[in-house]
Amino acid sequence: MRSGIERRGRLFVGVLSLTAFLSMPAIAAQSDTTAATPDDTAIARAVADVKRDPNFATSRTIKTLKWKTSATPKKSSRPAWMQWIVDLFRWFDQAARLLVWCAVALLAGLLGAYIYRVVRARAERSGDRGFIAPTHVQDLDIRPESLPGDIGAAARALWDRGEHRAALALLYRGLLSRLAHAYQVPIRDSSTEGDCLALASTHLDRPRHEYASRLVRVWQRNVYGHEAVETTVVHALCDGFSPALDAAGGRV
Repeated sequence: MRSGIERRGRLFVGVLSLTAFLSMPAIAAQSDTTAATPDDTAIARAVADVKRDPNFATSRTIKTLKWKTSATPKKSSRPAWMQWIVDLFRWFDQAARLLVWCAVALLAGLLGAYIYRVVRARAERSGDRGFIAPTHVQDLDIRPESLPGDIGAAARALWDRGEHRAALALLYRGLLSRLAHAYQVPIRDSSTEGDCLALASTHLDRPRHEYASRLVRVWQRNVYGHEAVETTVVHALCDGFSPALDAAGGRV
């Protein structure tokens, strides 16, 4: 803005100078009648001289430095098929990096799952060693000394005498006692039938767990559902008690 004001000021001074220059002959003629009046050629020359003065120019040319932009990129000298192969290998390189990272993430996840399983298994084993079997479960006495030596035979004798509820209660008490004392299943005094079966699933093999499930279903049908149970079913449970739960081993 300042340069514009200076330019207009210089132009104004130039006009004044030109006016003064043009009026000088008139002044001189008045003061000196012998002086000659300038002709049109002299006036035109004076005007041209003023216009050529850079200080009175209406426009100015300014030169500045500017970074030279790079030329258009060189066209590759490779054939099209060679450039395609180069691009393909570049794509393989990027894809390989992605696959490597995916493989690392997968291995890290598998390692974490393995460590979790090992820690959990050790915690369960240590919990088993520190487990103290309860004496009663839901008001049922499961102490080994409170049960007969041959639980299956004793329960069959009760059933044949018509004491059906006592026979099934003896089988169920014997099952809980074996789970807690023989197989170290961490049942509690408040554990339900479903809780006991769920806990036993990790401590019994499949045949033993299937026998325990059959016994529990018969017990629930008779005690809670008040359903009559066939004698053959109860006899099978009585005869199968010792082979299923008194045999050595049985842990998974």
